[in-house]
Amino acid sequence: MKGIKDRGGRASDSLNQRFDAPLTRRIALWLPASLFLAVFFFYPLGHILTLSLDFSAITAGALGRSLSVLGFTLFQACLSTVLTLALGLPAAFLFARYRFAAKALLRTLTAIPFMLPTVVVAAGFNAWLGSRGWVNIALMRLFNLDSPPLVFGGTLGAILLAHVFYNTTIVVRVVGNALAHLDPRLEQAARTLGADPRRAFWRLTLPLLRPSLLASILLVFLFDFTSFGVILLLGGARFATLEVEIYLQAVQFFDLPLAAWLSLIQLLCTLAFSVVYSRAVTRTPGPSAPREATANLRRPQTLPQRLFVAGMAIFLFLFFIFPMLSLPVRSVARLEADRGERGQVRYGLTADYYAELFVNRSETLFYVPPLRALGNSLGYASLTVILSLGLGFPVAAALARPGPLERLLDPFLMLPLGASAVTLGLGFIVSFGRLLVSPWLVPLAHTLIALPFVIRSLQPALAAIPERLRQVAASLGAPPLRAWLVVDWPIIRRATLAAAVFAFTVSLGEFGATVLIARPEYPTLTTAIYRFLSRPGGLNYGQAMAMATILMLVTGAGILAIEKLRLPGSGEF
Repeated sequence: MKGIKDRGGRASDSLNQRFDAPLTRRIALWLPASLFLAVFFFYPLGHILTLSLDFSAITAGALGRSLSVLGFTLFQACLSTVLTLALGLPAAFLFARYRFAAKALLRTLTAIPFMLPTVVVAAGFNAWLGSRGWVNIALMRLFNLDSPPLVFGGTLGAILLAHVFYNTTIVVRVVGNALAHLDPRLEQAARTLGADPRRAFWRLTLPLLRPSLLASILLVFLFDFTSFGVILLLGGARFATLEVEIYLQAVQFFDLPLAAWLSLIQLLCTLAFSVVYSRAVTRTPGPSAPREATANLRRPQTLPQRLFVAGMAIFLFLFFIFPMLSLPVRSVARLEADRGERGQVRYGLTADYYAELFVNRSETLFYVPPLRALGNSLGYASLTVILSLGLGFPVAAALARPGPLERLLDPFLMLPLGASAVTLGLGFIVSFGRLLVSPWLVPLAHTLIALPFVIRSLQPALAAIPERLRQVAASLGAPPLRAWLVVDWPIIRRATLAAAVFAFTVSLGEFGATVLIARPEYPTLTTAIYRFLSRPGGLNYGQAMAMATILMLVTGAGILAIEKLRLPGSGEF
């Protein structure tokens, strides 16, 4: 017994030594990522803060413009949130309470837009409702019109519709998950005590859902408030929000002090909303008498229930499938109107738009073929994966066995997510202006955005490695590298691949920072799509559709890979 206790004591001492690793070792694990954040995040933000405090550059006109832009930013975010709730709450009730055919497919379909790049969503809505979209083509052919009757691009409605398309899944997941776990016996008890369905909802169900509802409202509002790509591509300068105005002042008007002033306003607002959201989430209680989600599911019985389920499911399917389906179909559709011919539009299938990606039709030395933009994006994404994993692994290993240092530094890892990508891009411009000729700044900016996700993907897997397996490998004479390959790698392999795919997908679709710092001779796929959508002509439009389709397919493959590789219970998103 004494030998057993001695061995147990030695094993416990070894385990405690690992948990209480020397401070120097923990500092060494944090040092690379800390230096990276200090140089490429805090230093640029400090420059923006310094530049924004130059009040001599803030004239009365600039101040008035800032207040106007802030007011519209808040207005469109509030209106987008209300419309998202109008669709998301019935959809959440549908998924939480009813069984119906193709439910899993429809639920997945509602989640995909949340991870799609903004340029893909904008291109999809252009292919569906734009001047060259299918709806306008059908109306022109039906009524023999010479011009598109539906005006979609450059309208507030386009912005609102795209925001609802993007963020409905947040309400479905957050509120729907809370609704699915409510104990149905509570509502049944209220009904037996004489409460009608409406009274039971207002007095019982709604108070129980209020924390989750508040969290989803704040999250949707935050995403709408910081929206950039959707507004720039679908609304334009006429509907400038803080993000778009920062881009316009920095790139088109070269007024960096005003852009920095707007960035400071944006950062303070985002910080305030993030604090409110964090408090709402931490104060959210668990469901009262929680039940399994399947306990609340039932087949629709009455005629109103059947009409609701069928109508809601069909509407959701059409609303989410049309923008994504219109894009690849439009990229292979030959329309004689695209070639400048007058008269009725005629149809046909073609691969010309994809073939044009390889052609320098302008025959200029300054032309960058779209295919090279794809190569640039793949190269940037590969570098982002290498940098993110290299910086993220040590931090994730430290967080797997957290101590006081980890609890102190962990919140700083999430700060890049609170700053908008446009602000990060502006920070790079004012801080590393002389280095903007280098293409290296793009993967560095992408790494800032991807690093928090990579660390959060790796941390649970590293924490799940049993220490006793390492001890067994060491007692059998395995050297450290051999022990890591035999013990650690099989456990963290799936999480590592998921983190790599996540970083790759984030880099491939990033637009906000890239459009500010990417050199014209080193465009990415997202900036190339934006440029082609901004140019007149059917050929440019068709090439934008082709590039957006390629980006959508690659991103979709990444989303599927993440779903297959992520650890069970790692969250909805």
